Amino acid sequence: MSLIQKYNVPGPRYTSYPTVPYWDTVHFSPEIWQNTMLQSFEESNIGEGISVYIHLPYCESLCTFCGCHKYITKRHEVEHPYISAVLKEWSLYCNLFAQKPIIKEIHLGGGTPTFFAPQQLEHLIGGILARAEKAPDYEFSFEGHPNNTTQEHLQTLFDLGFRRVSFGVQDYSEKVQKAIHRFQSYEQVAKVTTWARAIGYTSISHDLIFGLPFQTLADVADTINKTSLLKPDRLAFYSYAHVPWIKGNGQRGFRDEDLPRDEEKRQLYETGKNLLAQNGYYEIGMDHFSLQEDGLFQAAKTGKLHRNFMGYTSSKTQLMIGLGVSAISDSWYGFAQNEKSIDEYFALLYQNKIPLVKGHLLTTEDLIIRRHILNMMCQWSTSWLDDALYFPGLPDVLAGLGELEEDGLLYIHEQTLTITEKGKPFVRNICMAFDLLLKRKAPQTALFSMTV
Repeated sequence: MSLIQKYNVPGPRYTSYPTVPYWDTVHFSPEIWQNTMLQSFEESNIGEGISVYIHLPYCESLCTFCGCHKYITKRHEVEHPYISAVLKEWSLYCNLFAQKPIIKEIHLGGGTPTFFAPQQLEHLIGGILARAEKAPDYEFSFEGHPNNTTQEHLQTLFDLGFRRVSFGVQDYSEKVQKAIHRFQSYEQVAKVTTWARAIGYTSISHDLIFGLPFQTLADVADTINKTSLLKPDRLAFYSYAHVPWIKGNGQRGFRDEDLPRDEEKRQLYETGKNLLAQNGYYEIGMDHFSLQEDGLFQAAKTGKLHRNFMGYTSSKTQLMIGLGVSAISDSWYGFAQNEKSIDEYFALLYQNKIPLVKGHLLTTEDLIIRRHILNMMCQWSTSWLDDALYFPGLPDVLAGLGELEEDGLLYIHEQTLTITEKGKPFVRNICMAFDLLLKRKAPQTALFSMTV
């Protein structure tokens, strides 16, 4: 049996620990979470600032590969009420803070942020910054759809302080694009990339996906070669997360048998990874690559790389406030997620309530395991040299890693663990060995995408 067949099992992507399906929502208290949020604000606002994630959920058409929370509409009159609601939510947070928040990071995600007109985005960011200050080393970023990101979008957000933009590309094959209902040409991606570079964006990213329906080695090679011509500063090369049992008809635009499997899928990744290396891209974390000049590479090199619900970032903050439907806030000591229904989201804000629907307060054990998983995801290693990183279940965890060590995926020394080059594609499997909640509450049905 190959390593791919052996370790290709459902598993989390670990943008958080505990992962959302294992949150203790029964004992979650919005009041206690609010206290942890304020504690984190007091501990970190002056020294490092906070992050703000804003979820902009609208899209004009459905992409069948997408696992994000979105609403499909062509009615752009939804823009202004939604922006007003997000600013109302922000004001509720600001009213709780004892001092003006210092924002180190803003990220606009979706959905499709560029569904919104430049004037609406200007109103949004202007409203956020009216109640805050920018950190000296702030980093603002947004996700742009190549087909509807205009020069005005790019210029407006640049003038507001945005210097990083990520364009969703996925794959250039017409057959693949038809299957995932995501149509954009190389010429269109080249156009928006050139615009962004000319305006002055210092970090341009492209998102690519392997494992898509009908995707071949030739498709991946063609997509990587075309991407290399445009030389984005960083890129994500994600494994397609096929979870139709969670996302419903949104991921049923093709048959399961149309998807590449096991060794075939892994070859897609290895082909892409090798081509990226040949073009000067370094693997800095799971699914993420960058040129040496990019801030993400420098953060990885200096041990400052961080990972949260926004993915990998060079800007670590203890507190992240999530605004908008379905957005998740992270106080480090706890997580809280907003309502996913726009109507419910609006209704709670109308009552002057922060629109939370569920969350999790981290235990001492959770906090320690969270550090280990972050270390492995961001540094390919972890240790328990510091007594604060030891937990009672650690000996059993290490014993459970014996087979992965025998397969050459990691080395366990006296008080350290290091993931090998061979083991990097299996980092999710290694993190799963530390995930005590996953072991204790093994689900009866699949909750996650495959790890490989």
